[in-house]
Amino acid sequence: QVQLVESGGGLVQAGGSLRLSCAASGRILMINNMGWYRQAPGKQREMVAVITRGGSTSYEDSVKGRFTISRDSAKNTVYLQMNGLKPEDTAVYYCNADIIGIVMASTQRRDYWGQGTQVNVSS
Repeated sequence: QVQLVESGGGLVQAGGSLRLSCAASGRILMINNMGWYRQAPGKQREMVAVITRGGSTSYEDSVKGRFTISRDSAKNTVYLQMNGLKPEDTAVYYCNADIIGIVMASTQRRDYWGQGTQVNVSS
């Protein structure tokens, strides 16, 4: 069974930094795009940053210059380095990955989500 496990959330003061990690495990053949999304209370989930298999990145406008997404393909892991955190960054952050893997003895391509990790930024 393929799954994503996140870590690294927590409470930080405005201006501080956090690093989120997300490791994919299971019978994985290939991972395409990996990304981070967030959902604040009362708001829709939004894309924060995405990184392709080739390493190209894209960011939501409000995090450009503050957040950096990276991946370690050997470890099937994606990271989100968050600097200059603001109270408006407070949300549950979710890892997402487009994975081709072996599921119930068949090769399947699926979109997987992590369980979410809470990030709280105090003013």
